[in-house]
Amino acid sequence: TSAALALLGGSVAALVVWKWLGKKMIQKKMEEARRTRDEGMKKMAKAVQEFRKQVPSVQTDAILSLPLLELTGRLQEGSLSPRTVLYTYLEKALEVTQQTNCLRHFIPECEEQLQEIQQHKEKGLLYGVPVSIKDHIGHKGHLATCGLVQCLGTVMEEDSVVVKVLKRQGAIPFAMTNVPQSLFSYDCSNPIFGQTSNPFNPQKSPGGSSGGEGALIAGGGSILGIGSDMGGSIRLPCSFCGLCGLKPTAERLRWVLGEAQCGCLLLSHPVPCALGPMARDVDSLALCMKALLCQEMFQLDPTVPPIPFNEQVYSSSTPLRVGYYDTDGYFPLPPCMRRAVQETRHALQAAGHQLVLFSPPRVPYVMTELFMKTFFADGGRTWLDVFTGNIVDPRLKSQVNSCNLPRLVKKLLALLLKPLQFLLLLKLKVVAMISTCRSVKEMWNHHHQIQVYRSQFITQWKELQLDVVLCPVLGPAFTTGYPGKLLTAISSTMLYNLLNFPAGIVPVSTVTEADEEELKLYKGCCDDPWDRALKQAVSGAVGMPVAVQCVALPWQEELCLRFMKEVETLSRDQ
Repeated sequence: TSAALALLGGSVAALVVWKWLGKKMIQKKMEEARRTRDEGMKKMAKAVQEFRKQVPSVQTDAILSLPLLELTGRLQEGSLSPRTVLYTYLEKALEVTQQTNCLRHFIPECEEQLQEIQQHKEKGLLYGVPVSIKDHIGHKGHLATCGLVQCLGTVMEEDSVVVKVLKRQGAIPFAMTNVPQSLFSYDCSNPIFGQTSNPFNPQKSPGGSSGGEGALIAGGGSILGIGSDMGGSIRLPCSFCGLCGLKPTAERLRWVLGEAQCGCLLLSHPVPCALGPMARDVDSLALCMKALLCQEMFQLDPTVPPIPFNEQVYSSSTPLRVGYYDTDGYFPLPPCMRRAVQETRHALQAAGHQLVLFSPPRVPYVMTELFMKTFFADGGRTWLDVFTGNIVDPRLKSQVNSCNLPRLVKKLLALLLKPLQFLLLLKLKVVAMISTCRSVKEMWNHHHQIQVYRSQFITQWKELQLDVVLCPVLGPAFTTGYPGKLLTAISSTMLYNLLNFPAGIVPVSTVTEADEEELKLYKGCCDDPWDRALKQAVSGAVGMPVAVQCVALPWQEELCLRFMKEVETLSRDQ
């Protein structure tokens, strides 16, 4: 008996030591990643200082204030050199990341690309333009971490397709930006590189998962960025940070996913991940799409339909028939976001466009039965597997704990919640735990139901003879920490991922004192804990950006951008 006890005690001790060593190894990896990032920053700061000594007379503010179209014109004609522009943005990016922690890594190879573009026979559409890219978009010789420890040892062996095309068009990728852990959050925090903050208010989140991009561009440290979007990950940072951004039809731009294995959730086929541009104005997005939709893209990735950018559609001035709504009937948004839709609607009507009330069908059903079930068909097991050594960011702990509940507990919760169908927000709070597909047959049926819903939505759109739709987006910027408590709040953006429609964000206003007063009366759906959490999340936002969302049918990115441009012009006129 004593021998058995001794053996048991020794086994327990060995297990404790093994776990302790594992945690030490993980901590060491994380510290090494942070050290590598900091060393890269110091090298770039030194390079900027050297440039400053060589060229002391650079008009930094004048360069940083140029819109992208004007900047490309100056670069093409030679009145500005790519080197001057690159180092001007490197210097500004260093300043912005000190304030917001938006950068995951500088790309030192940007200096090689600077030399490379000068050897090109023809100047590409983005000749000399510094471009930032989201953490998980593959760049040769760099990590694609998704904020996960397990990805810290995997260096990309080649550039992703989108990076290759950017380089071919003369762009200079110079920085990779921070993301939330696993990308499954619209805050921007991970245990390795920390929390990114909003450049307009350090207490506020920049949004996510392309939050590092949002903070860097809004802070003036980048003029063009590439993000990705599977539930609002381009559009929410643009809403929170006052930028323009486009989520295209997912297959219109693609990058080879095999190179960034860490982004497991990006592989959810029924709700595909879309790659898209983020910038300060709509013309910049259009130029980026025009540059990317070229023969190089179509040859490198044959799965991208060879449809070049249609300049005629983007430049058209034909009056549009615009559907609009200021609530999706699911999660009531703060008063300022609904105000933005109504003000934009009136401006569009005054400009000669036809406005038609549109009600998106069955959004509560979409959220509870279609969208979440896509991600948690296996009860969240695939997602949970990415958290090596149980290292979980505090912002994600509630979702992780929910998924970790035993199956029996999930079934009991599903049973208890069935009579509470009217409390949709409460029901969805635990939908991640209970929305699983119990068989392959059920999963196929789930995929079929998504297709049925898409067909119904398009039929309703066509019956009203709509060109585009104007609708709200979640905002203004949340206080950090709140996005993790309000996964349910992003129905406004999630809907168009499920439908796979192109959707873009345009800032049209800012939060006023009157908006803050009206917020005090906000009751939401049921004045429940989640409604009250939303009120707390968005309070104290006077002066923060307020945006609207513009939507078109699949493959009509040019029409979506044309509508966004119209909204942008009218809001600036006002």
